[in-house]
Amino acid sequence: MTVNGGISFAKFSKRYYNYNMVRYKEGKAIAAAARAGNPAKTKFGGFTMSRFFCDSNCELWYDKVENLGINCISMPYTIGGEEYYYDLGKNTDNRAFFAKMRGGAVPKTSALNESDYIVYFEPVLKAGEDIIYVTFSHKMSGTFNSMYKAIDDLKTAYPDRKITVVDTTHISMAAGLVVYFAALKHNAGATDEEIVEFVEKFRDLTKCYFTVGDLIYLKRGGRLSSFKAAMGTLFNIKPIISNIDGKLVNIDKSKGRKRSLKDLAAYLETDDVDENYPIVVMNADCDEDVALTVSYIKEKHPNAEIWEQLVGPVIGSHCGPNTVGLLFVKKDKAE
Repeated sequence: MTVNGGISFAKFSKRYYNYNMVRYKEGKAIAAAARAGNPAKTKFGGFTMSRFFCDSNCELWYDKVENLGINCISMPYTIGGEEYYYDLGKNTDNRAFFAKMRGGAVPKTSALNESDYIVYFEPVLKAGEDIIYVTFSHKMSGTFNSMYKAIDDLKTAYPDRKITVVDTTHISMAAGLVVYFAALKHNAGATDEEIVEFVEKFRDLTKCYFTVGDLIYLKRGGRLSSFKAAMGTLFNIKPIISNIDGKLVNIDKSKGRKRSLKDLAAYLETDDVDENYPIVVMNADCDEDVALTVSYIKEKHPNAEIWEQLVGPVIGSHCGPNTVGLLFVKKDKAE
């Protein structure tokens, strides 16, 4: 079954974690209290839960973030001389952003500064709550230098409070999958230590592969030399990009667009996908390519749950229009 916007919190809670109904209802109440900003009610089993944070580079769609009561740190981008902060699709027109890129606009991204993080974190600490922040890959941005400086200052100002940071080592919805399932565990009563343990295991099972529509954007970002971009364009070569040790690297190449999409789908077999989790198809405003990719997936995985979602402006600034990504969870061989 293909699902846009995902399936319900209740369905995933019962499917993957098998918590009893009392714990589930308490988890829902905790999420609602978090959304309402009421720390007095964010308790589970007699202890106060930490406030759960993610950032918009995980690209988890806004409705899932709101339903789970997650606090999201919005990452900035600039296009047409105007600065924006990505809101996970709530008010941002992602398709209009890519239309501007096709029209010649060159967007830029930037890191948050120390004061930005203090604005997000300090009200929570001041209210007497701790924080757990599940981040996108630390190796992909200098923003975390500012984050750790802010945390050091806040620990001095609030010595009785705790800020726990755990790195998904991923970007886009690969990070989003880790955040989503970590938040489910959090809302069902997991401690910060249990969340860290879960993330550090689950991130190694999460896979991501991307292919781009136009090599010029990889050239602009320094991931491809001018010569390779020119030759690749001339011979219709499409690189396959994946996450290796927290960094995006070119791991393979395909001849032609259709071949590259078919090769993306083939990684589901190479990595032995776990169909107990959704398969995510990300796209930078290229619906026909999404439909083709989904058809390739369904050839061997007809019952897979597929989420289709647009790439956001921050990630899209680097990969450009017509990018397609495949993100999924592989089977845990240790189980």
